[in-house]
Amino acid sequence: MLVRNLTRSLWNTLRLEKRFLATEPVKPQPDDKDGLDPLQAEALDKDICLLVDEKDNFIGTATKRECHKVGTDGNVLLHRAFSVFLFNKRGDMLLQRRASQKVTYPDYYTNACCSHPLYINEQPEDVITAARRRLNYELGIPLDQMDPEQFMFMTRVHYHDPGDGVWGEHEIDHILFFQSDVKVKPNSDEISEYCFVPKAEFNAYLPTLEGPITPWFNMIRRHRLKLWWDNLHRLKELAEPEKIQKFIDK
Repeated sequence: MLVRNLTRSLWNTLRLEKRFLATEPVKPQPDDKDGLDPLQAEALDKDICLLVDEKDNFIGTATKRECHKVGTDGNVLLHRAFSVFLFNKRGDMLLQRRASQKVTYPDYYTNACCSHPLYINEQPEDVITAARRRLNYELGIPLDQMDPEQFMFMTRVHYHDPGDGVWGEHEIDHILFFQSDVKVKPNSDEISEYCFVPKAEFNAYLPTLEGPITPWFNMIRRHRLKLWWDNLHRLKELAEPEKIQKFIDK
């Protein structure tokens, strides 16, 4: 009971820090035909994602909107994505809460940054280039604090999740680990809360969250996170970038 109380005390402290650091977004009125936030709706049609086959071969393009609309048969177009797990030099992991105006999984908790490489200048964007671009946009991390060589490409995960039945995911997700003490200034259009969670507090901390966690983060949490988090000092030995995982819970 004492440990539990201490954990809750730590979490309460962290929550106060989050509210202090994250600014309150100005909520524009939806003007999209689907009732979406204008900035999010613009990105749905402006961003061109990379369609892939089950071996992660690039086979074409589609808008972000097309890549996340759940079809009448429940299917979603398979596309390439990435998920960044960010740790400070103490080994604490950044956990964020997606803004309420996000199209997919609003108000869900997840790892530091989850997005897509795009089709830019008539060619597919490199995954690490895309990760640095989005970390800068979502978390305000200066580009000069993110050396591409510091990103460790751990593996790929193929998963499908129907979301809310209107917007969902079907991705081959490139999992990247990045460890550094970086300056964070979150974009409130993307992130409503964030904090760095110590490894020793993580399991007790999850039940205190005020919302669900994203399916991709949950899969990594169940199947790989402990192994990788315990071994931040030797991730290269554990990386399997050539593999495409399909995690199945028995």
